[in-house]
Amino acid sequence: MTATMLAGRLDLRSGGFAVEEVPVPHPGPGQVRVKVKAAGICLSDVHLIDGSLKPGRTTLDKVTLGHETAGVVDAIGPDVPAGWTEGRRVLLQAGERCGACADCVRFAPCRSVLTRGVDYDGGWAEFALASHHTLVALPDDLPFEQAAVIPDAVSTPWAAITATGQVRPARPAGVWGVGGLGAHAVQLLRLAGAAPVVAVDPLEAARERALDLGADLALDPADPDVRGRILAATSGAGLDLALDTAGVPAVREQAVRCLGHGGRLVLVGLGPAPLTVSDGIAFSYREQRILGHYGSAPAHVDELVTLARLHRLDLGRSVSATLPLAEAATGVERLQKKEGNPVRLILTP
Repeated sequence: MTATMLAGRLDLRSGGFAVEEVPVPHPGPGQVRVKVKAAGICLSDVHLIDGSLKPGRTTLDKVTLGHETAGVVDAIGPDVPAGWTEGRRVLLQAGERCGACADCVRFAPCRSVLTRGVDYDGGWAEFALASHHTLVALPDDLPFEQAAVIPDAVSTPWAAITATGQVRPARPAGVWGVGGLGAHAVQLLRLAGAAPVVAVDPLEAARERALDLGADLALDPADPDVRGRILAATSGAGLDLALDTAGVPAVREQAVRCLGHGGRLVLVGLGPAPLTVSDGIAFSYREQRILGHYGSAPAHVDELVTLARLHRLDLGRSVSATLPLAEAATGVERLQKKEGNPVRLILTP
């Protein structure tokens, strides 16, 4: 009889989500099977379940969700390089190259990767398959619950800050939205040397959390003098870098008004609304820029694991709560309603 396991599955035809019994997968050539120890619940998972986000490249009728995954190597398929042994602690990159498109064939830089838990089965399961090149070794003292969130909740703002936004030391930076992405962005801006760091969020608890994580100033976006207070905190210069982690038009308008000369707004949060600038003349005169951003590259995950291993980055406050895999639907509902103002909720199979 084939062994089975629990998995959180999304029916891409009906939109229904359920934790159900499925066969335990077996690793093929170049793959390992990972016994999942922790898997993050991301807002993208919520949007997949509510239908506002659609997988673009899958041919599956059902998919196991979860792109933030950590665990131990449980079984090894053929043609896996030496070094990946059973029992090795690992996290899984959030996606992998398809290996078939023109960019992959030419070995060109390609960010149109297949996403774990979207285009193929992810980590909301007792076991997950992974190509060996998507494995990242974990230090023994980094808990699985903290490691699991690195490939998106931490790596996405890190890439937005260091690669897209080109953060500069001792220059002011701001974060709009201090949720799963924004809370880490505050920490990472401080780590990268931005100063002062300003956080903007409508929730008092989120503003308090931002200050606890290293923000120098935390503001309510409803404050009519947000721009004035940011100018005062930056000696009149305005922000050199602003991050929109909410994907909301009103946030973008406010953030642009708070930029200084040459300032950059990076769109980290995804939103379908049109992108507008109310004062195009001032925007051009000040030589400002709005930059799109999506996800991160494998190198960013490697960098963050190194920073965590060397205790430069503390993810201890990233895990708001853990839930059994069987309660995945409850976790999705809690995140959707923002119960307890979570940074990340973690499933533990």
